[in-house]
Amino acid sequence: MKFKAEIDVMPLDALLNPQGKAVTNSMKNIGLSEIDGVRIGRHVRLFVEAESQDIAEHKVEEACKKLLANQIMESYTFTISIV
Repeated sequence: MKFKAEIDVMPLDALLNPQGKAVTNSMKNIGLSEIDGVRIGRHVRLFVEAESQDIAEHKVEEACKKLLANQIMESYTFTISIV
């Protein structure tokens, strides 16, 4: 079976997020001062060929831990669906 994984990688809350801070400051400049606390990360979509959803989840977890997220500075979440 083929599965699609949608992965969100975000900087840990305890760390500075310069991009998010710049966007937060820009919100005030364009009249959206109600918006605050912007944090910017990245979104990854990938496809996995696996015999079951459990195996696909294991493969995505492994990819996140080994390559897609730096666990010292980032956290990640993902969802998996059948294609």
